[in-house]
Amino acid sequence: MQQQYNPSEIEPRVQQFWAENKVFKAIKDTSKPKYYCLSMFPYPSGRLHMGHVRNYTIGDVISRYQRMQGKNVLQPMGWDSFGLPAEGAAVKNKTAPAKWTYENIAYMKKQLQALGFGFDWDREIATCKPDYYKWEQWFFTELYKKGLVYKKTSTVNWCPNDETVLANEQVHEGYCWRCDTPVEQKEIPQWFIKITDYAEQLLGDLDRLPNWPDKVKAMQRNWIGRSEGVEITFDLQDSQEKLSVYTTRPDTFLGVSYVAVAAAHPLATLAAENNPALTQFIQECKNTKVAEADVATLEKKGMATGLYAIHPLTKQAVPIWVANFVLMHYGTGAVMAVPAHDERDFEFAQKYDLPIKQVIAPLDGSTWDFSEKAFTEHGKLVNSGEFDGLDFDGAFNAIADKLTALGVGKRQVNFRLRDWGVSRQRYWGAPIPMLTLENGDVVPVPLQDLPIVLPEDVVMDGVKSPIKADPNWAKTSYNGQPALKETDTFDTFMESSWYYARYASPHYHQGMLDSDEANYWLPVDQYIGGIEHATMHLLYFRFFHKLLRDAGFVSSDEPADKLLCQGMVLADAFYYTSPTNERIWVSPTEVTLERDEKGRIVKAFDKEGRELVHSGMTKMSKSKNNGIDPQEMVEKYGADTVRLFMMFASPAEMTLEWQESGVEGAKRFLGRLWNLAYEYQQNPAKTALDPTTLSADQKALRREVHKTIAKVSDDIGRRQTFNTAIAAIMELMNKLTKAPLDGEQDKAVMAEALNAVVRMLYPITPHICFELWQHLGNQDNIDFAPWVQADEKAMVEDEKLVVVQVNGKVRGKVTVPADATEEQVKNTALADENVARHLDGLNIIKVIYIPFKMLSFVAK
Repeated sequence: MQQQYNPSEIEPRVQQFWAENKVFKAIKDTSKPKYYCLSMFPYPSGRLHMGHVRNYTIGDVISRYQRMQGKNVLQPMGWDSFGLPAEGAAVKNKTAPAKWTYENIAYMKKQLQALGFGFDWDREIATCKPDYYKWEQWFFTELYKKGLVYKKTSTVNWCPNDETVLANEQVHEGYCWRCDTPVEQKEIPQWFIKITDYAEQLLGDLDRLPNWPDKVKAMQRNWIGRSEGVEITFDLQDSQEKLSVYTTRPDTFLGVSYVAVAAAHPLATLAAENNPALTQFIQECKNTKVAEADVATLEKKGMATGLYAIHPLTKQAVPIWVANFVLMHYGTGAVMAVPAHDERDFEFAQKYDLPIKQVIAPLDGSTWDFSEKAFTEHGKLVNSGEFDGLDFDGAFNAIADKLTALGVGKRQVNFRLRDWGVSRQRYWGAPIPMLTLENGDVVPVPLQDLPIVLPEDVVMDGVKSPIKADPNWAKTSYNGQPALKETDTFDTFMESSWYYARYASPHYHQGMLDSDEANYWLPVDQYIGGIEHATMHLLYFRFFHKLLRDAGFVSSDEPADKLLCQGMVLADAFYYTSPTNERIWVSPTEVTLERDEKGRIVKAFDKEGRELVHSGMTKMSKSKNNGIDPQEMVEKYGADTVRLFMMFASPAEMTLEWQESGVEGAKRFLGRLWNLAYEYQQNPAKTALDPTTLSADQKALRREVHKTIAKVSDDIGRRQTFNTAIAAIMELMNKLTKAPLDGEQDKAVMAEALNAVVRMLYPITPHICFELWQHLGNQDNIDFAPWVQADEKAMVEDEKLVVVQVNGKVRGKVTVPADATEEQVKNTALADENVARHLDGLNIIKVIYIPFKMLSFVAK
């Protein structure tokens, strides 16, 4: 065993052993409990970032720990390799997206391997490969045959920069989630999958996911947005047209003072036919932010249509307005406005001087100033005729029943969730497998003609998709008739919605999944990924699993039993201001720091000596040049050090602040472990451990070892608090480095302790532990060693320390047998010289005893 710890020599050799022996290859084995651990797969952007490293380190720790628990572990890896960034990079680098993508995959795979992650690389998939997306295309055609897929022209979120449709989930505060361009509304034909048919299941089954974060489940509940209400039909004055609205507040129905419709509503189009001003306003609305959250905060604008709706109960005519806060793709595209009891309606009514009629009064009898704001809480009805005095529930039922009896209303459950628009107008994606015939009929591509292969040898001009620009690509035939292929491609969330299932049988070519393999491995036991995917990938992931279940591929209802959402990785950001007043961001690795006595940054300088502004800790990003290259850190400190820091610096769910001083500390800790093992190995134990012959100090040290094993086992296995597990091991190591190695039982206790520490650290720092395991004299491979077990007997304390007080002041500490009675503890305390001195001449009037903690004498 070499004296110095040298990760650059150890780690490649250990990784080569793993690769050559396929240590992490997963094979179906019904004799063992299975464990499927999956981290969200990466987009092959070219280089790993620290967010990747954190995600995959967490997954690898869990996987290795579960393997040591005797489970048959599957931990696969692949590439979410379609997507718009590849097109931009291809244009910028004058290459094709496929070439750029495959080169990135090769590079990033080497990076992952250098970090020692125990992936089963035999199951590697790339979603841009035809053998993967063939089955996605086939499944889409099957959903079409079942009526779960349809095409329609609809108002969509349109990113003018990327020239593509965005799902609602991809619009962040009115901007494209990828390029931050303001999103517009546009009408375009596109394909949808009926996720709304599964809304009730997606909502209800959240209650069957106790091991998912409550925050994720709350976000999905809000996004699905189940509501119970009434759909109401208004007649139009002097017209045969009708207008439907949906409301969850029928109790306010007698307070309707106007109806607002979306700019894309048919009545708006009708009213604009002879109204140029209204036509112009409708056009303006089409460029309004379309995310629902933005609608709540934007300035309310509207224009009267000149049309009137007849209130079904009062028969009064109420004006119909076009309003920018009404969205066609939510509900019916029309809302009944009750300004007195809705803040949005109130703001609009005040702006356009529309009536504000109170119909709800506070339950406590207080008055409300309706000139200031709306009263939006539930209360009792007023100014509502026969319904006066009813509370919310009573009014809801009474008004709903009356509208139903009149044939102008019906109770209805609605969902905020909209059907999933999967069409994208870009090139680098899976072609949608539908054909349009000469007569206009649309038919699915037959299985024998799948996959519709995306050409990879293309020239990108950055403007138009190559398959749209090439008229010959779309030309094909169907049953001898000329036909055109669909030139839209799938939203890349399609690929990531079922990759987890394909990992179970990635080389199966007879179908989408091998059900025997899928039902053995699924559901995923542990899924790991960012909470930012809560209402995008994680919702589609659950939806797709239910589609696979209903198609007979899988038997479980949910794709993953347990979800861990890791926090972001933050780093210090530094900049200086250029002569043109531009902020120039400087990488933290190129900054020299001055700190105060508490370690706080007081000054920062770049390599040229220029003083920098420290803008604090922020998410690692290219824009602030504060990303830390994992490759550089691995080369400088070793993979184990980077992994240890990642798991120790913060709880997995919390943000992690990258501090190179912390990385250096992790390296020093591993060096101390190596040094202690080296010191022991120079003169190892020659006799076996004999617990019956141990001294009190040896027993105490051994007790600490097994208490640590118990804590670490619980922290990693149940609590998943990896940082506290590492802290416990570090605390134990502090004790071990001070322990003597004189007698044979000293060495035997140390041998047991070092073997335990190496096994406990193995999931976190596998390379050094692989090496030390051999040097400690073990003949087997630690990759297949069982997890260390805590010895209950070793944790039993023979003696207890009891604090002794006299009149509230500590006067002594006594050691007593662990089974001592109160009387024995009292006698031992009275025999203590200092305690006896402070009781001399006093009468004991009361004795308070907290077993094996404190004995208190009250005397005077």
